[in-house]
Amino acid sequence: MSNAVSTLFDKVWDAHVVRKIEDGPDVFFIDRHFIHEVTSPVAFLGLESRNLSVLFPEHTFATADHNTPTINQHLPVEDPLSSKQLKALESNSAKYGISHWGLGNPKNGIVHVVGPENGITLPGMTIVCGDSHTSTHGAFGAIAFGIGTSEVEMVLSSQCIMQPKAKKMRINVNGQLSKAVTPKDVILYIIAQISASGATGYFVEYAGDVFENMSMEGRMTVCNMSIEMGARGGMIAPDDTTFNYIKGREKAPKGEAWDKALAYWKTLKTDEGATFDLEYHFNAADIEPMITYGTNPGMGIGISKSIPKAADVEGGASTYAKSLSYMGFGEDEPMIGKKVDYVFIGSCTNGRIEDFRAFASIIKGRKKADHITAWIVPGSHIVEAQIKEEGILDILTEAGFLLRQPGCSACLAMNDDKIPAGKYAVSTSNRNFEGRQGPGSRTLLASPLVAAAAAVTGYVTDPRELLEA
Repeated sequence: MSNAVSTLFDKVWDAHVVRKIEDGPDVFFIDRHFIHEVTSPVAFLGLESRNLSVLFPEHTFATADHNTPTINQHLPVEDPLSSKQLKALESNSAKYGISHWGLGNPKNGIVHVVGPENGITLPGMTIVCGDSHTSTHGAFGAIAFGIGTSEVEMVLSSQCIMQPKAKKMRINVNGQLSKAVTPKDVILYIIAQISASGATGYFVEYAGDVFENMSMEGRMTVCNMSIEMGARGGMIAPDDTTFNYIKGREKAPKGEAWDKALAYWKTLKTDEGATFDLEYHFNAADIEPMITYGTNPGMGIGISKSIPKAADVEGGASTYAKSLSYMGFGEDEPMIGKKVDYVFIGSCTNGRIEDFRAFASIIKGRKKADHITAWIVPGSHIVEAQIKEEGILDILTEAGFLLRQPGCSACLAMNDDKIPAGKYAVSTSNRNFEGRQGPGSRTLLASPLVAAAAAVTGYVTDPRELLEA
């Protein structure tokens, strides 16, 4: 490599290019490959049909999460397709010598939660999974992105992927966040500003005071939703917060290997003077607790605001009207006070311990609203154990909530946790497309604080009011 200034993305990408193809994609080496039960079975069938094996099974990690029930996980899975996929993941992992954390395994959980918490995700790595929210791992200064089933097969057999290098975007957020504004609000605000397609074709680096002061859990939430503005992925330069989070985790380097890794990780930052294809600057003070009102993650507003008028929205008026019609909302209506039926806290976006601490800070000393159905779903068994150890389970129980078992749950309705048609769910997950949480379901994306406020009042409520009380 030359001594030219480089971005964080350039440094990690260029270090993993095996071969450049003129006027084509790069042959790109993959350090970590996560698989789950939904997008891997067909890939393994492809290997068998071509009489191929898994080249580096030690680089692949399997966990069951999408189709898993979140109650009675000790019982056989009733849904025949889910059961078949879970068994396929187990048998394929055993056949090819791949680490497998299935139901009942104490390390089991959502793939993008268990990877970081076990020290599998490290700075400077390339990470892929047959799941779009693989961008979560970019919080560690890794290049992480989702791939399709045919690409899963390619990585299993060759540990490489054919990939064109994306354009580069930097999003800067500086200043002090206001009370009750969480990392989820920051990313929902950014997406609302640049739209659900505003980062298409780019890899995003997040920079500025706000991200430097964020916890690792918060950074993962932000990078997780990079995909929701069309980006290929998102990343944040590793720093002491990153290193302190990783140190001592099971699969993190130890001893001399740690010192060597740390020296390299400290070089993973954008050089002064490096250029981006596109850059945005936002002021932290402009962000308040957010909530979505429509059918894509870019249709979000500050919780105290009213739904925009069609005339003030870029894009097709008919599409906007269709979205509001699906949601049962009208132009210029306030979001505060709208009735909620379901509350979901969990997913690879907000299923970590920090999220449950925030939820508990609102519900402590209060009771769940009678008509609310709440699904409280930790992202892993490790998070579940923390919830119990920290007394959060006691707070949940006293307020009338039940804690479920780890899994993707109501994020995507591939399991039993489906929001019924026409019902409103305040959800801490990442997508609010039509039917995402169940056919006909209506999703309002929000932070754990906004979800908690809705859970105890029964309607959309500004969490700042409850925190002040």
